[in-house]
Amino acid sequence: MIRLLPGETRRIVALAAHCDDIAIGAGGTLLTLCAGRPAVQVDALVLSGGGTGREDEERAALAAFCPGAELRVSVLKLPDGRFPAHWEEAKTALEDLRARTEPDLILAPRAGDAHQDHRGLAELVPTVFRDHLTLGYEIVKWDGDLGRPAAYQPLSPQVARAKAALLHEHYPSQRTRTWFDDEAFLGLARIRGIECHSRYAEAFYVNKLTLDLAGGRPGCACC
Repeated sequence: MIRLLPGETRRIVALAAHCDDIAIGAGGTLLTLCAGRPAVQVDALVLSGGGTGREDEERAALAAFCPGAELRVSVLKLPDGRFPAHWEEAKTALEDLRARTEPDLILAPRAGDAHQDHRGLAELVPTVFRDHLTLGYEIVKWDGDLGRPAAYQPLSPQVARAKAALLHEHYPSQRTRTWFDDEAFLGLARIRGIECHSRYAEAFYVNKLTLDLAGGRPGCACC
């Protein structure tokens, strides 16, 4: 498996259209990042669910998925399923967040997501965070929109199982949904693990990234 190891990752922005999107799409990655980097800063912005029980679920869940992190969570009140009609509010929220942080990594929905709220947010991200590494997470759903990702974060079996357990613990409002179960979460993680020679993994989509294969050495013609 081809590997490129990033430098320091101390500031993370996690974006979502709905409460539980971040945990489902990148919960294992957040657990892995926060365990390996004490006091990492995580700014999470969720566009809908504010002022409801879903916000309470989200805050508790992200605290569990980001152990030891300096966590700041904002949950807005945009109506679920109506993102295209609230583009201006969403962009303003992203711009406000951008003014507060200089992230090393952004976790966000992928541009090819079939859900219009996810896709709309994904399309907004590069208009605000124009020079940042963004990993587009995937969410299994009825639409059948899974594709061929370009990047993988291997998960240990312990982390993969912890992710599934935390999802069930912190999102009781979703337990009755037919897709919200361990078979779905661990099944997709197992498939992505096979693709990157690991037991489990989360997969991401990358539109653009810059390499520094010279390592910033003095005298390099590209520096």
